[in-house]
Amino acid sequence: MNLHEYQGKEMLASFGVRIQRGIVATTPAEAVAAAKKLTEETGTGWHVIKAQVHAGGRGKGGGVKLAKNLEQVEEIAGQIIGMNLVTPQTSAEGKKVHQVLVAEDVYYPGDNEPEEYYMSVLLNRGTGRNMIMYSTEGGMDIETVAEETPHLIFTEEIDPATGLLPFQARKIAFNLGLSGTAFKEMTKFVASLYKAYVSTDSSLFEINPVLKTSDDKIMAVDSKVSLDENALFRHKDLAALRDEREENPVEVEAKAVGLNYVDLDGNVGCMVNGAGLAMATMDLIKQAGGEPANFLDVGGTADAERVEIAFDLILKDPNVKAILVNIFGGIVRCDRVAQGIVDAYKNMGNIEVPIIVRLQGTNADIAKELIDNSGLDVQSAVEFQEAADKVQAVLA
Repeated sequence: MNLHEYQGKEMLASFGVRIQRGIVATTPAEAVAAAKKLTEETGTGWHVIKAQVHAGGRGKGGGVKLAKNLEQVEEIAGQIIGMNLVTPQTSAEGKKVHQVLVAEDVYYPGDNEPEEYYMSVLLNRGTGRNMIMYSTEGGMDIETVAEETPHLIFTEEIDPATGLLPFQARKIAFNLGLSGTAFKEMTKFVASLYKAYVSTDSSLFEINPVLKTSDDKIMAVDSKVSLDENALFRHKDLAALRDEREENPVEVEAKAVGLNYVDLDGNVGCMVNGAGLAMATMDLIKQAGGEPANFLDVGGTADAERVEIAFDLILKDPNVKAILVNIFGGIVRCDRVAQGIVDAYKNMGNIEVPIIVRLQGTNADIAKELIDNSGLDVQSAVEFQEAADKVQAVLA
């Protein structure tokens, strides 16, 4: 589950991380009021207007702009709110902006030049340890830094038995070339950031840039936070931060009815029970010359109502040219699934997309008879290869 920048910053602040302060606005008038309030509280004369969408690269798409007076605050907020923001991380249609963050200007003049760093905390799945990744090249795409100057990316792995140790935070500050007040500030920043990551059961905390201000303060100017959905039962307050407007509407609908659905870009819809079988089915589709249009795990039950909902979700995608149902009847009997498919098909009326059904397991023979004798335009298969051949045939 992804959070907006302002939500991530509020979370960071609650753990003692210094942040670029800001106020969310949904209209230009609210943006002006937010700017006035920020000036009173922080003394900032300029304001940064930031689109709040779940996508990186907002500045490149015109979603981050500097306002030097209140007239510009109103004008820029009016331009950004309601726009379809296209960034390197969105589709060609972009994402509609419903709100902006009016933030203080933190690049003020002082004794030193401001400097930007990159920092993230995530799980290294190869070692089973949390890892802090950081670089002196803040403000840039970390992928570009990794490709062109990999020696400028550092990593620090944390033993889960001990947590982040003080010497590791000092090592990070040293590798970033800091000294004096900035060095001390960075060690505190790193410790607080890691505490926020662990305490919220997050899968990613990315701050780009981390800013060293002209007076040697260290602060988060941006935040990208992904929470582990499997741990949200422990964080009811964080679960309430979900913004469904930023998510795929079909995936939201599937989640509401308890189906595991992920939208993809292919032309063959999948309905499978079990994540492992679903992955194998997607491989099968690719071998047959197609591309999976979705990942859909219907789970251990597949009655008519559940199958009908699954069909409806798959058919919302206009790119789907065929549907492959691949069910292993272990917990659920194959004949019950077959009857569910027949009933769902009749309830939905004529389905123009070809359907191939492969049922294996308990009562598979009875299930095949039910499908074959239903009189519906549904093809049955027994073996994996047979199902692949039939998918290939309908796509030809």
